[in-house]
Amino acid sequence: MAERGIMTTTSSFEKMREVGALYVDKTDIIYRMVTGQEDAFFLSRPRRFGKSLLVSVLQAYFEGRKELFDGLAIADLEKDWVKYPVFKFDMSNMKDAPLERLEESLDLMLQKYEAIYGRDSEAKQPSSRLQALIKKAREVTQRRVVILIDEYDTPLLDCMMDKPILDAMRKKLQTFYGILKQNTDDLRFVFITGITQFSQLSIFSAMSNLVRIGMKDEYASICGITKDELTTTLTPYIKNMAQTLHISEASVLARLRKKYDGYHFTPKSPDIYNPLSLLRSLKDCELNNYWYATGTPTFLTKLIGNYIVRPEELEGFLASEMDFNVSLEDAETPIPMLYQSGYVTIKKYNRGIYTLGFPNEEVRVSFVKGLAPYYTKKTASENNSFIIKLICALNDGDVDTAMTLLRAYYSSIPYNTEKQDENHYKTIFYLIFTLVTEFSVRTEQCSAAGRCDALIETDDTLYLFEFKLDGTAEEALKQIDDKGYAIQYEAGDKKVVKIGVNFDKDKRTIERWIIG
Repeated sequence: MAERGIMTTTSSFEKMREVGALYVDKTDIIYRMVTGQEDAFFLSRPRRFGKSLLVSVLQAYFEGRKELFDGLAIADLEKDWVKYPVFKFDMSNMKDAPLERLEESLDLMLQKYEAIYGRDSEAKQPSSRLQALIKKAREVTQRRVVILIDEYDTPLLDCMMDKPILDAMRKKLQTFYGILKQNTDDLRFVFITGITQFSQLSIFSAMSNLVRIGMKDEYASICGITKDELTTTLTPYIKNMAQTLHISEASVLARLRKKYDGYHFTPKSPDIYNPLSLLRSLKDCELNNYWYATGTPTFLTKLIGNYIVRPEELEGFLASEMDFNVSLEDAETPIPMLYQSGYVTIKKYNRGIYTLGFPNEEVRVSFVKGLAPYYTKKTASENNSFIIKLICALNDGDVDTAMTLLRAYYSSIPYNTEKQDENHYKTIFYLIFTLVTEFSVRTEQCSAAGRCDALIETDDTLYLFEFKLDGTAEEALKQIDDKGYAIQYEAGDKKVVKIGVNFDKDKRTIERWIIG
C-alpha cells in the first residue's frame, strides 16, 4: 500500500501538507515563475485540472509558510521566505450566480481582508474597496501586495447564453479587475486562472504586463501529472492498483494511459494526465469515467446545441492557433470551446499547424454522453438497455442480431430538423459504439486505398463497416473489397468480418446489410 493517502476532495495545499497527503511536486516550476523578471500571469486550463491547488501553493509561498514546503524542491531553492500581504479571490463558487450573488461574494471576500488591514469608509463599491485595501496593506506591511484570482471567468461563462446578464456581469467584473492595472506599483505578484480570456474585459485589453502562460512550453506541466511523475512519485499507487486488480504494473500503466493521458497544452508539451481522474482512479483502484461529472462546465452543455458537432470528426483535425486559442466571445466555431474546456487537445504540431483531437478514452466517452441526446433523443436508461443487448450480440459473434438491434434503434429515433445525410447515420453509429466502452471504435479508418467508414474491435474479432445512403448493401460490401480495406488486418490473429450496410432515407433506418 502507498504510504501517503490521496486526497481528491480538497485543493488546499495547507490541508494536504498538514495531514501528509500526496502532493506531486511542482514547486521547481513555481519558483522559476515567482523569481523571474515577470510579475503578472494568466494561466488557462480546463476545470478540475489543478489550478486551484496551484493558487493555494502560491498563497502559502507568498505568506512565507516555509514549514509547509519541507521536502519539496522549493525548500532548497528559496533562502529568504518573505511574507507578503496576499489577497486570494476564489470565483469558482459563483457558478450560475446572479449579479446580486456576485456582489455578496465580493463583499465577503473583501471583508476578510478589511478586518486585517482596515476599511476606508468612503469606499463603497467592490472596486474602490479593493483599491483602498491594496494601499492600506502596503502601508501596514511595507510590502507590495500579492493578488491571486482563481477561476476568474466562472461568473461570465455560466451566463454566456443570456447577453443582458453577461453584459451586466462583465461590467461589474471589469471595474473590479481593472483596479489591478491601476495599481501595478503596489503589486508584487498577480496570478489569474481561468478557462478562457474574455477579450472585452479590461484585465486583458489594458494590463499589458499580464503574461499568458497557457501555451508556453516552460509551463506546460505546471498543472496535471506527467508520465515521469506517474512512474516515480506515484509508483506505490501503481503497485497497489496492480495487486488489487490482479494484473501487472505494466498493464495498469497501459490502461491509465489510454484512459486519462494525452493532454498537450503547448507544441513541446510532455504527455499530461488529467490529475483528478488519474488520482481518483489510483485511489479507487478502478478505471471509471470521472471527467463528465466533474469537468464539464455548464456553459459547454448550453453552447454545444448551437453548433453542428460530429464527434467522429474530433478524432483528429487540423487547426491553426487562431482557431482554438481565442476568446469564446470571438469564436465562430466550437473549436475554442472544446479546446479550452479540455475536450480536445494538441495531438501534433508541425510548422504552425496543429492537429487537435480527443486526448483520451475517458474524454471521448464523456463527450459522446453529453452529445448523444441531440442526435438520438434517447434517455440514458434507454441507451443502456440497448447497448447491453448489442454487446451480447457482438461478443457472441451474432452479426445479424446486432444489425437487427441497430435497425430497430435507428427506426425509433424521432428525426426533426437534423439533416439526414450519410454522415448523420455514421455519427449515430459512432455515438452508439463509443458508449459501448468494452470495444474499440474507429471511424474513417485509413488503408492504402482509402478510408473504411468504421471499424469495431472486440477481443477476437474486427468488424469492418461501409455505409451507403439510398444505395445498396452490395455496393457497400464491394467497396470494402475493391478498396482493400481488410487486407492490413487479415494477417493478424483476429477474425475479420466485413459488413456492407445501406440506409433507407425514406424509412430513416437500416434497409439491408450483407456480411462478407
